[in-house]
Amino acid sequence: MSKKLIIIGCGGHAKVVADIAVKSGYQIEGFLDDYPSEDTFIGFPVLGKVKDAAIYSSYNFFIAIGNTKVRREIYCSLIQQNLKLVSLIHPAAVIASDVKIGVGSVVMAGVVVNSEAEIGQGCILNTCSSVDHDCLIEDFAHISVGAHVAGTVKIGKNTWIGAGATVSNNIDIVDDCIIGAGAVVVKDIAESGTYVGAPAKKIK
Repeated sequence: MSKKLIIIGCGGHAKVVADIAVKSGYQIEGFLDDYPSEDTFIGFPVLGKVKDAAIYSSYNFFIAIGNTKVRREIYCSLIQQNLKLVSLIHPAAVIASDVKIGVGSVVMAGVVVNSEAEIGQGCILNTCSSVDHDCLIEDFAHISVGAHVAGTVKIGKNTWIGAGATVSNNIDIVDDCIIGAGAVVVKDIAESGTYVGAPAKKIK
């Protein structure tokens, strides 16, 4: 399998992703970004815009964009073009042997994912977060830095769990939610929206 990789995005998230890619044995060929500030990024060439991805069809791709909507749109575009997306797992992450991780997801340093958990496509498990046993993290969800998800939790698609937030066990959270930094979720969330506080409550 080719280890040549093109990363989409030239922001802070992409810097972390690039480090994981190198540590995972990938050879970074360059970056694609629609609004680059320079023609190089962290020492690698900016090869063009996102629409140019098909030019590099023999390479692997990773979408290093934190914005869920943008990441999802680019993901779907690349899949429609039959381009190859990969997942990236930092060597300092602890992943149980039976965990399933979808294509295009990243697992960063210090993350722990325990037995029978399932991570969807295009997800971000950010630095030192944890996902305990039997959880389902659906497509394009983001578990932020230092957030913790207890056992048998379902996190819906496109949902963002903020930095340092905690989701108690046996909880379901619907799609398209934002759980604020430091929030504590102790009961199911059945309505999309933004939730903050301890216990987490919806804000208008």
